[in-house]
Amino acid sequence: MRVSLFVTCLGDRFFANAAADAVRLLRSLDVEVDFPKDQTCCGQPAWNAGDVPEALRMATHTAEVFADADYVVLPSGSCTAMLRCTYPRLLEAPAVAERSYELAEFIVDVLEVTELGRGLEGRRLAYHHGCHALRELGLETQPVRLLESAGAGVVPWEMDQECCGFGGLFSVKNPEVSVAMADRKLDTLPDVETVVSADGGCLLQLDGRARHRGLPIRFKSLASVLWEARRGGA
Repeated sequence: MRVSLFVTCLGDRFFANAAADAVRLLRSLDVEVDFPKDQTCCGQPAWNAGDVPEALRMATHTAEVFADADYVVLPSGSCTAMLRCTYPRLLEAPAVAERSYELAEFIVDVLEVTELGRGLEGRRLAYHHGCHALRELGLETQPVRLLESAGAGVVPWEMDQECCGFGGLFSVKNPEVSVAMADRKLDTLPDVETVVSADGGCLLQLDGRARHRGLPIRFKSLASVLWEARRGGA
């Protein structure tokens, strides 16, 4: 099985280690992984801004770059949703949409792997469900199942499915509301050592706000935490 990794813009600029961890994790599951060097942005910022011609240009390029991949795997629910849910509105018969999966979704639903190891034994985590992964892709159980099977205690969080306030351009156009939404989530956070999410934008939003408030909480990409589970339980 051959997988092409779509690293995403935030992955490239802010979460390079998580992208590398995704590759390590997939290869440890006997998946052949390549990295098309011509990949760029999926086009979501342009689409959200209403710049349809630019979004179409980026979508066309992305579809061409990943045309030969058996599967396209992304460490991001948001960008996965762009490919799978929006590309069919932009492109005619975009095969890349049907072959694109968020990392945890690919591991559980395609590889049919539900246990990576016990490398998270005793860890207390909270999981933030990014809006795109939850509401557009319908992903809810897959990441939590992998974390819990690795020994982590995923602590109940009453606002784990509420928007963090990032929303891409939303946080730029409505900063006061965006900050209030992040603070609301942080105010309800249970006693955990780490908050995990599959979306880089959400991690940046919550981590930035927590640092501003002096809260001693770590925020980590799901890809890196799943690799910890695999590596520590080997």
